[in-house]
Parts: sequence; structure tokens; C-alpha cells
Amino acid sequence: MDRRAGRLKRAGELERLPGGRVEQAMHTEKPTGQKRYVRNGVLHLIILALAIAVQVVWIVLLVQELLSRYAVINTIVQVIAVIIVLAVYSSDKNSAYRLPWIVIILAFPVLGVILYAMFRLFTPTKAMGKRQAAIDEELFLHLKPDAAVAERLQAEDQRAFNQCNYLRRYGYFPVYDDTRTSYYADTTDALAAMKEELAKAKSFIFMEYLAIEDAEAFGELLEIMAQKAKEGVEVRVFYDDFGSFTFINNKDFIKRMNGFGIQCRVFNPAAPWLKVEMNNRDHRKMTIIDGHVGFTGGYNLANEYFNYTSPYGHWKDAGLKLTGGAVRTMTVLFLEMWNAVRATDKDDEEFSKYFPEIEEISNPEYGYVQPYGDSPLDNEHTGENVYMNVINNAKDYLYISTPYLEITDDMNRCIGLAAKRGVDVRIITPGIPDKKLVYSTTRSYYSGLIRRGVRIFEYTPGFCHAKVFVSDDTTAVVGSINLDYRSLYLQFENAVWMYKVPAVADVRKDFEDLFPQCREVTEKYRRENISIWKRIWYCVLRLFAPLF
Repeated sequence: MDRRAGRLKRAGELERLPGGRVEQAMHTEKPTGQKRYVRNGVLHLIILALAIAVQVVWIVLLVQELLSRYAVINTIVQVIAVIIVLAVYSSDKNSAYRLPWIVIILAFPVLGVILYAMFRLFTPTKAMGKRQAAIDEELFLHLKPDAAVAERLQAEDQRAFNQCNYLRRYGYFPVYDDTRTSYYADTTDALAAMKEELAKAKSFIFMEYLAIEDAEAFGELLEIMAQKAKEGVEVRVFYDDFGSFTFINNKDFIKRMNGFGIQCRVFNPAAPWLKVEMNNRDHRKMTIIDGHVGFTGGYNLANEYFNYTSPYGHWKDAGLKLTGGAVRTMTVLFLEMWNAVRATDKDDEEFSKYFPEIEEISNPEYGYVQPYGDSPLDNEHTGENVYMNVINNAKDYLYISTPYLEITDDMNRCIGLAAKRGVDVRIITPGIPDKKLVYSTTRSYYSGLIRRGVRIFEYTPGFCHAKVFVSDDTTAVVGSINLDYRSLYLQFENAVWMYKVPAVADVRKDFEDLFPQCREVTEKYRRENISIWKRIWYCVLRLFAPLF
């Protein structure tokens, strides 16, 4: 109960054809239809950004007008600015977060005070955190005790147990030794496995993704889900509005999903007014089937993730399938988010039916599996802490794949120290960027890491989106968590920590196959003569990266 108490303190067109078969109308639709929809989505996004910018400017101008008329207000603002700066400086937040706020507030007191009040003081997502805490009181009771499993792990490896114990104590995420793992180095294999398991569903199907595109890849899954819903299987789809902005129209999509008998919800809908919680997104990627089979990884349910389209060259991603008791944790994470987005759902849910009593047998060959989630609603940066523990525990080698590299000084030093103590540290980043500004920020970290002994590789065929750590042939982490500030501090995330599971060898092999496809840029950036202007540009990017 103590560990649980600690956790609880944290607050495309589809149509039905004759015969009941679901097909993609986009197969007969002209290609320009999807392009037009993407263009409309981008236009909507631009209008949204402009509307918010206008409101911010209006507030600033209003305050400036008051300051010009009433000198006392100017004095009050200056005093408030100094107080906020002192409060930020003395807080226990990471220095990468404190510094940009201090610079903004000191340079532009009025704008800085307004932005800080919006983004740091008035956070409507706290209400969601309270709902989550209330839901967790019931949900986490459905996770089985894991003391015996943890004790066996402690007897095998104290360091691995310490990592496991962190997740148990500060997240109440149990460790399991009854779960089979399958790693997919190719997302087409993951998609095929998902279709195979969806076809076997008997009770329920849960899906939670940042982005869903109403196109071929999702259509293949939807055809099966629609048939399952017709058979009486409960199907729920949960996606992030901002992540799916250019892919689907919420109203039309939800209406059609409901027509198939599929329940559908949107996380944190974007709105053309100041809504601070829009900065917190649901970046998780999970499919759960009957509470016994779960899929996760770096891929969303959009065409580019499966190379149906290739806007950034070949898309490299990774997936993971769990079969066994560990899927219970994924079920908890899904139900927690699904119910927390609506204030009235908790009393309507009967959670027990989503945790079937399936006999799971401990097997030493399965190793230890520990799914976990991360949330911006608390002060526990679980995703970053797990990564740093893996880095600190590495003895022989540490391979990392991440699409974005925007890290705190703590993690920067942590990775560099691993290389300095003799660990073979290699990082794979994309060769073709999806966001050029973020790509520049990523590259700004190369030289410092390389000077400490880290080797950097860029995936030349295209965009490497996999978020994977592997170390010493014993430990791996696969999930949705990028090495950037958004994933580590601002978004809802999920991942799986694995120790001595067969899938770790497959993760290692994936890296060994990837390195020959990459260009090693270690020597290039070791010798790079960075101009003063480029240094200034890198400093600006890295200064403000934590805010966005």
C-alpha cells in the first residue's frame, strides 16, 4: 500500500460495402484528395497559431498601455518580475528549464510575467491530474503484487533491481517475469503482427496514439476492428488532436468510428484561444487486446510510419509486442487517460472486466519486463530518470536511437561520463530531418558529446524515428520517449524496460544492422570549426528548446 500511495500522490475515407466488409474509399479516390486535406489541416494550424498570437499580443499591449498611464503598475510588474526570477532560480527544476524563463523575464518583464503566469502558474491540466489520482485509487488495485519477482531480480543483479525498484516505488509500475516479448525492427512486421492479434480479439481492443491517419495503414487495422465490433468486441480508439491535426477531421472521424461501433475520444482538442494545456500532448503509442497482448513502440498509425509514403526517405522505427501479465500495466495506463479526459466517467466504468484472470506462469527464459508511463502532471520525470539509470549502469556498451537530441546538462554529462569511463556509447539520429530547426538543435549537441568519447551516426536512408536504448546484452528500453524536452518533460509517454529478455538480443542485432546504413559523423564534428555566428545560433536554439 505504501508504494501504491506514492503513485497515487501524483496527480482516407472508410465506407461499409455490401456484405458488411469495410474498405478504404481512398483506394478509388484521387491522390489529390488526401493532399487537399493535408493542406487544409496545415491552413487550420496556421490560423490557430495566428489567433493565439493575436491574443498574446493584445494582452501585452493592454498591459503596456496600463503601464504608460499608471507608473505604480510598472513598479508592481517590475517587483513581480524580480520575485518570479528569484522563485524560478531557487526552484528544484532542471537548470535547462530555469534559465530561459529567467532570461525572458529579465529581458521582457511584461511579456515574461504574462507568459510565466500562463504556462507555469495557471495550469488547467492540474484538474486532470486530480481526476487521474481518483481513478488510480481504483485502477492500481488491479495490478498484482510483484514482491516475489522483485526479490528474485535483486538476488540476480542489484543494479537492475535498483532500476526496477525506482519504477515500483515512484510510479507503482510492477515488474513481471511471466511475459513473452517480441521486438520488431521493421514496422511492417509490427503491423502484420497487430492484424494477426486483432483478429483473435474476444473481449476488448484499446488503441492510444499521438497520430492516426485515415489512410491505408490504419484502414487495414480498422477493417478488422469494425468486424470485431460487429461481433460484440468492445473497441476504443484514443488519439491526440494536435498529433492528428493534418490527418483527420475529428467530427467526421468520430462519427464514422461510432458508425462502426467503435468508441472514439480525442485528447486535448486544439482551440483558437489561449489554452495553456495545449502544450501538453498525449505522445503514447499502445494497442491492447483482451488485457493479454500489448503493442508499443515509436510508430503511430499513419502511412509514413510503415513506408506507404516516404516524405523523409525511408522511415525507420521499432515496435514491441508483450504477451502476458505485463499487459495489465498498459491497460491501466490506457484506462487512466481515457477516463481522466472526462470528469464524469469514473463512476460509469467497471474496471475489473478489463483485467481478466489469465494464468501466467513465471519463466526464467522470459526475463523481467516492466512497462511504465510518464506524465507532465507531476514532478517525477520518469522517462528521463529511467534513461539516465540505464546510462549509469552501462558497463560495456550503450547504443541509443532517437529522432531528436535535445537533452539537459545532466543527461549530457551522464552520457559523456559513460563514454569517459570506457563504455562504447553510440547514438543514431536521422539522416533526413522532419523538422529542420529541431535538426539543427540536435546537431548542436554533437561536438560536446564527441569530445567526451561518444560516437554519432546519422541514418542515411531517411528518418530514424525509433526510441530505443540497449546496453550490455542485458537491458533495453523501447517505447515512445524521445531524447528531447517535449518527451521528457511536457508530454504523456510510455515505454517498456526489459532485463534479460530474449528481445534484448534482437534489439542489439537491429543496431548492428543499422550502423552500416549510417554515416558516422564523429570525426567530422570533432574537427568542425564552428563560426562565431553558428555558435550564437546554437546557443539560442538550446536556450529556448526547453520551452517548446
